[in-house]
Amino acid sequence: MNEVVDEGIVFPQEELLNRETGSEFFAAQSFTGVAEDDGKVLGLYILHPNNVGRCGHICNASYAVSSDARGKHIGEQLVLDCIKKGNELGFRVLQFNAVVESNIHARHLYERLGFKQLGTIPGGFRMKDGHYENICPYYHEL
Repeated sequence: MNEVVDEGIVFPQEELLNRETGSEFFAAQSFTGVAEDDGKVLGLYILHPNNVGRCGHICNASYAVSSDARGKHIGEQLVLDCIKKGNELGFRVLQFNAVVESNIHARHLYERLGFKQLGTIPGGFRMKDGHYENICPYYHEL
């Protein structure tokens, strides 16, 4: 996850995790899914409520795939597992709040898997180099 956070082009977090902050971060999630090969983490996702109360049935997820594993459909496996797990946990909708518009590989994957784009938020994501890009929220009914 730190690799993707450090790239600064798709993940909203800015702070890298260490053992202590990582343990706290992952413990706060409803679920963390991990794709591994011989003990090496290829990718992961976090799943948690997007809001509370009357909107608590909507979940949110974030995905990270190691640069060494990209192009091997790890992201697709993670999204499909996340949809299944969100349903198992009783969520009704999976919503992505901040898909960077230029992240075309993720956007194509989400659309192929049946996600619908809700619109565009102009300049909603500050890239690592300081410029702003649009974000495209997506959702999928579970």
